[in-house]
Amino acid sequence: MSRRTWAGLGIAAAAAALIFVMQVPHSADTHTRRQSALEPAIPNPKQEHISKQRMMAQDIESTDHLTRLDAKQHLTSMLSKLAAAGPAQISDYVRKLQKSHDHFTMIIWQDSKKGKQQQYSITKNNWSADDQKKLKEYLDQAGKSISHQRAYESPSFKMGGKQYFVIAEPSAKTPKQGVIAVMNQRILTEVANHQKRNLRLIPYPKEGKYKVESVHADTLRDITVRTGHDNEKASHFYENEIVVRFRQDPSRQDMNRIMDELRAESQRKLGYAYVFHASGMDYSQLKSYFMKNWNPQYVEPHYLYMTNDKVKESTSSLPNVPNDLLFAKYQWNLPAIETNQAWDLSRGSSDVIVGIVDTGVDIDHPDLQGQLLSGYNVINPDSDPQDDVGHGTHVSGIIGALVNNNEGVAGISWYNKMLPVKALDKSGSGTTYSVAEGIIWAADNGAKVINMSLGNYADSQFLHDAVKYAYDRDVVLVAASGNDNTERPGFPAAYPEVLAVAATDSNMKRASYSNFGDYIDVAAPGTSIASTYPGNQYAALSGTSMASPHVAAMAALIRSRNPDLSNKQVMEIMRSSTKDLGPKGKDKYYGYGQVDIYKALQAAGNSEAPLQFWPQHVQKKMDSVIQQGK
Repeated sequence: MSRRTWAGLGIAAAAAALIFVMQVPHSADTHTRRQSALEPAIPNPKQEHISKQRMMAQDIESTDHLTRLDAKQHLTSMLSKLAAAGPAQISDYVRKLQKSHDHFTMIIWQDSKKGKQQQYSITKNNWSADDQKKLKEYLDQAGKSISHQRAYESPSFKMGGKQYFVIAEPSAKTPKQGVIAVMNQRILTEVANHQKRNLRLIPYPKEGKYKVESVHADTLRDITVRTGHDNEKASHFYENEIVVRFRQDPSRQDMNRIMDELRAESQRKLGYAYVFHASGMDYSQLKSYFMKNWNPQYVEPHYLYMTNDKVKESTSSLPNVPNDLLFAKYQWNLPAIETNQAWDLSRGSSDVIVGIVDTGVDIDHPDLQGQLLSGYNVINPDSDPQDDVGHGTHVSGIIGALVNNNEGVAGISWYNKMLPVKALDKSGSGTTYSVAEGIIWAADNGAKVINMSLGNYADSQFLHDAVKYAYDRDVVLVAASGNDNTERPGFPAAYPEVLAVAATDSNMKRASYSNFGDYIDVAAPGTSIASTYPGNQYAALSGTSMASPHVAAMAALIRSRNPDLSNKQVMEIMRSSTKDLGPKGKDKYYGYGQVDIYKALQAAGNSEAPLQFWPQHVQKKMDSVIQQGK
C-alpha cells in the first residue's frame, strides 16, 4: 500500500486517542484476587503510589551518581590531554567542551605552583550575593584539594533556583595543577519531570480531550541506590581465575614475574583491580599465591552473573567486560540477561537495522556516534528526528550505545544500526496516525526490528493495520506493556503480531509498576536502567519503556546471527529461551519468563534455521526459488 493511501486512511484517524510514551494510567477497576505463593504481590493504589515515588527517588539519586562519574571522567581526560598545553590550547579545548556539554557551567584551570587560575564561564550568571558566597566556599575547598593533590566533590546546592555541584580533579602528571568545574544539575529536574509522566505520578498529558486519571506526586523520599552488583548473590565463579587489588600497581617486571610463576594465560585490569587466568591453578591456589607473595589489598573470586545453572560456560578465558565508564557499577541489567556471555556468539551486524518509534534521539550524543542512520520526523518531516523529551535517547542507548569507547554506557548491540523515527512530540505523546506512520516508514526503510516503548488502552484498528503491514514484511515488533500495574491490555503490545514486554527489577522480581496479563510474552530489566540522555549526559530511568529495548536488541542479535530466520521464528526463540519466573510455565506476570540472550543465540544457531523450524524454513527457501524463476 502506498504512503499516500496510508495518509488518506489516516485522516479519519487523526482524532483518535493519543498514544503516550508507555501507557495512560488505568482507572480504579483493577480486580483484587487471591494470589498463589508463586504469584507476585500486586500493590493496591496507595502502595503503588508510594512504590513509584521511591522508584523515582532511586532514579534521581542514580542519575546524580552518573552525572558526577561522567564529569570526573571528562576532567581527568582534559588534564591528561592538556598536561603540556599552553593557555590558547586550554582555552580552545574548554570552549569546545562547554559548547557540546553546556552543563559544565564554569571551568577553572588551576596551577597552584604558579599561583594562577583561568576561569571559563558559559554565560554571565545573575547569582545573589548569598549564592556567590556559598559558591566561593566550595571553590576554595576545591582549590585547596588540588594544591594537596586530592580530588574533591561538593554536595548538591542551589543557586538562583537551580541545582549545582562543584567537582575538582588534580593532575596525575603535573603536581599542584588541576581543574575545577561547576556543574549544572538540571538533568535531575528533567529526570524527575520525565518520571512523573512515565510512571504516571501526575496527570498526563496536561491538556486536550484525553486527560487521564492519576495521583499528584508527593515530596520525594531519599533511598539508597541499589545496583544489580549490590543485590545479586552470585554463587558461581571461574575456578581458574582470581580478582586482585594490589596496594600499589605492580611494575612491568613484577607483572612478568607473576605471569611466569602462575603460568598465566592472561591478565586484565578492570578499574583498580586485576583479573588473572591460570588454567593450571584453582582459586584456592591462586589466593594462596597472592596472599603469600604480594600482600594485596584484597583478593576474591571472579564471580559469574548466571541466571541458568545449566548454560554452557563461555569458551573465552575471560567474560566480555566492556571498558565503558558506567558499565561495572551501574549496568546490572546486562549481566542479568546474560549479555556478556552472549557477545561470544553475536555482537550484531550493520545489515540488521533496528527502528525506534519514539520521541526521536539526541543525534549529537557522543555515545551514539556512528550507531544512527538518518531517520524520519513524523511530527515535522522537514526536521531531523531530534529528541526534545529524552525518552527516545534513553531507549536508543540501551539498544546500541557504543561499546568499549571508555565513555558512558554499553549498549546490548555493538554493530546493529538504529533508525530513529520521531512519532511523539515534545510532550511525549502522539496520535494513532503519527505512530502508525512511524511504523510503516520504519518498515519501508529497512528496519528488521522495531521497538515501540509507547501505547494506549484503546484498540485502534488503524494502528493494528500498520502493525500488520510491518509484520507482513518480516519485521519483529516489540512493545512495552505499560507502567500502570493493571491487567487491562494495552496496544500495540497486546496485538498478536507484537512481542509484549513486562519489566523486572535487579532481584529478578516483577517491577511493581509493570502491567500484566495473558498477552505478556516475556519480561526484561526495567528498573533504574542507566543509559544515554540528551545534552551529552546519562540518566537512570525506570519503566517498561526501558525493558522493551532489551528485547528489541536481543531480536537484532538473533537476526544478525541467523539472517535466515523469519520474524515468527525469532519471536518463538525469544519466548522459548527464557528464565522461568513466577508460577511454572507461562504466566500473566512474566509471560514465558525473563529473556536470556545467550540461550536465545544458542537456539538461533549461526547458519541454518533451528530444527524445530525446519519445515517452515524449507518452505521459505522453496518459495524464494519459485519467485526467482518467475
